[in-house]
Amino acid sequence: MPSGRGSFDAVIIGAGVIGCGIAFELSRRGWRTVNVDKLPAAGYGSTSSSSAIVRFSYSTEAGVALAWEGYHYWTGWSNYLELDDPGPLAQFVPLPMLTPNDGSGYYQRVRELLANAGIEAQSLSAAQLTERFPFLDLRKFGPPARLEDSEAPFWGEPNDQQIEGLIMPQCGYISDPQLAAQNLKDAAQAKGATFLFNQTVSAVDQTDGRAAGVTLADGTAIGAPVVVNVAGPHSSHINALAGVTEEMGISTRALRREVYVVPAPPGVDFEREGLMMGDLDVGVYFRSESGNNVLIGSTEPECDPLIWLVDPDQLDETLDHDEFQLGVLRASRRLSGLGVPHQKKGLVSAYDVTDDWIPIYDLSSLPGFYMAVGSSGNQFKNAPSASHCMAELILAVEDGLDHDAEPLLVQGRHTGATIDMATFSRLRSVDPNSSNTVLG
Repeated sequence: MPSGRGSFDAVIIGAGVIGCGIAFELSRRGWRTVNVDKLPAAGYGSTSSSSAIVRFSYSTEAGVALAWEGYHYWTGWSNYLELDDPGPLAQFVPLPMLTPNDGSGYYQRVRELLANAGIEAQSLSAAQLTERFPFLDLRKFGPPARLEDSEAPFWGEPNDQQIEGLIMPQCGYISDPQLAAQNLKDAAQAKGATFLFNQTVSAVDQTDGRAAGVTLADGTAIGAPVVVNVAGPHSSHINALAGVTEEMGISTRALRREVYVVPAPPGVDFEREGLMMGDLDVGVYFRSESGNNVLIGSTEPECDPLIWLVDPDQLDETLDHDEFQLGVLRASRRLSGLGVPHQKKGLVSAYDVTDDWIPIYDLSSLPGFYMAVGSSGNQFKNAPSASHCMAELILAVEDGLDHDAEPLLVQGRHTGATIDMATFSRLRSVDPNSSNTVLG
């Protein structure tokens, strides 16, 4: 355990699902932690807007291992939290995941990584998929286009080629992502953790060349020899306050994203017979949603402009009519009979993303200052396993490990898989294996 001024061993900036998870993991190791969040409750920011999909289809070995580990936490959620009287708990909802072969190479890489990890996945032909999911149109439509694009018409005839796919039967989603963060907060508090809400960090304090805590906007100083940046869309601002951005090979930015909810195609019981699908061919991902609905999000195809936010607090939360129509029409190419409702329903949020959509779980150039950033969009599922890895990293580095020279290898609690933390280094270049989309 570290020694230093103040009443805490670690200040954690942020109380989303990963911030609360790190508090729990450090607290159960005997650390005195305090989370500081500018919002009024745990999981109130980007976490509350997560699609909360639990899947294993990542483009890096460490990404697959982290997700496979995470699955075992979610399916044993109550036992993991160790709460005597937990109250309502977030629930894991089983739902198969389909990764189609869009021809980009992502499919083949995912299939190999899943096989190497021993994760159940079955390659099915288009005919087999149609028999199981008769509401799917498995013709090849891509690459994705925009409605106004005259050079690549949106309604151009699809390729006659039928798409095969990879089914992962053990996937699913979490029923209430904000509740999951609150569960972790309660579990951390039961271990002695402290949480401060409606508080803004104005400075990352330093003493003798290392982190020494934070100062809040009201002038309150909180001393601790370890500071962890888990500030979501505000992470780049916190890194700038700490003065650690200059050496980083990968940066983070806040990205505006929309997610839509529409009724399932008529006659389709999508809650009972549906699936999740990350579809680079049409440019969307989707899953079933309660009330026999379909939840739809974008996979950031190259034709779409991205809206980067200089100030996440200035986020426009109004759904864009044209983007809503585009997203639903893209999904309708794959989901036969899906209509565009007159009333828009969905949500707008700010994601914290890196240049290659692979998060940064790392130390920094400032001793005692750590980062769990760039995690929005595809890391909710990994919150418990990533929190364990961050706790292991912090302990190892504070105990003298030179992680940059000899990257930490973390053994998964549940699967025993080796997670190479170098994959998530701040010093890396853009990973060529990444899909460079929300799929990771």
